[in-house]
Amino acid sequence: MLTQGTGMLAERYALEGVIGRGGMADVYRATDTVLEREVAIKVLRTHAVTEHDRERFREEAMLLGSLQHPGLVGVLDAGLSDDDVPYLVMDLVDGDSLATLLHGSKVPGHRVARLGADLADVLAYVHQRDIVHRDIKPSNILIGRDGVVRLADFGIARMLGDTTGHTATGTTIGTAAYIAPEQVRGEAVTPASDVYSLGLVLLEALTGRRAYTGSPMEAALARLHTAPLIPTSLPTGWPGLLARMTDVDASARPTAAQVAQVLRHLEDQPSPAFDRRLGGDTADTGAMDVAPPARQQEVVEPEDEAPRHRPRWVWLAAVLVVVVVVAGAFVVGTSSRGGSSPDSDLPSGVSAQLRQPLQDLHDAIRK
Repeated sequence: MLTQGTGMLAERYALEGVIGRGGMADVYRATDTVLEREVAIKVLRTHAVTEHDRERFREEAMLLGSLQHPGLVGVLDAGLSDDDVPYLVMDLVDGDSLATLLHGSKVPGHRVARLGADLADVLAYVHQRDIVHRDIKPSNILIGRDGVVRLADFGIARMLGDTTGHTATGTTIGTAAYIAPEQVRGEAVTPASDVYSLGLVLLEALTGRRAYTGSPMEAALARLHTAPLIPTSLPTGWPGLLARMTDVDASARPTAAQVAQVLRHLEDQPSPAFDRRLGGDTADTGAMDVAPPARQQEVVEPEDEAPRHRPRWVWLAAVLVVVVVVAGAFVVGTSSRGGSSPDSDLPSGVSAQLRQPLQDLHDAIRK
């Protein structure tokens, strides 16, 4: 029996306290009393365990158990507690998440290049196995004191071509500040969706600020009509790479393997010629052969300018643009509500006819 984050689990693991919380599970620091080593244990919450949750948890365990890469948090064991609650035993990463390390701070370009290349290598590995992570964000990126970068939380990962998964078709899943445009529209996710999210993470690390802020709905909708601001003052090579990674057209984005290759060059061989090589001159570098993006994204952003708050009329205009773009293309989730919620998160100016679909989108996006 677990009490306030302590106790014994499966007569083997001594729990020492909660070190993280997710959407449906808690992560404990623990000691494996048999092998005498520290581990991390993910335990499904007992007060909200459904068969749906159990199946998703089981799939995460099987998925992670099938993967072997130094950039992934390894699975060591899995089972059921005395209370019949599923748990997953994983490697304990002694360090912090990228979210904790950032806190609005900028990271030098060469360090971001190294971190990004490591993450892109991990994504290339899972993409080769037809897996899409779908929730790349700073809090899912762990940096150990040994300097190793690890990608965590495959709880909503999806096998490509899987039509029997536990996420309803058309439902937006992911974290609003980092999901790709196609995820907002409820379309099928692909490896390019992970590349887009990684692009936003790297941009945040370089600039010290998120590309899309505001409420979850506003952050999600914004990327459908506004490209992320990519300062031209960034180190050589970065503006072009980030513009391609965050292209609204998924087919125009480079693969994770190409991103890793370019970032290795950016870390080791920064030079004025690097931007030109990104444009397709790969004869001497092996850099990615990707055509320049059709839109202009390289906008100079003042270093000390605080994010501007958009007036209500801009928000309403964004809502109208989204309705035109996605009308009839997707339905986000299903809702048991029969009308407008009194606690609606939408502006009062949205018509009654549009409130329910947009409220459903808001509720489907995880914070």
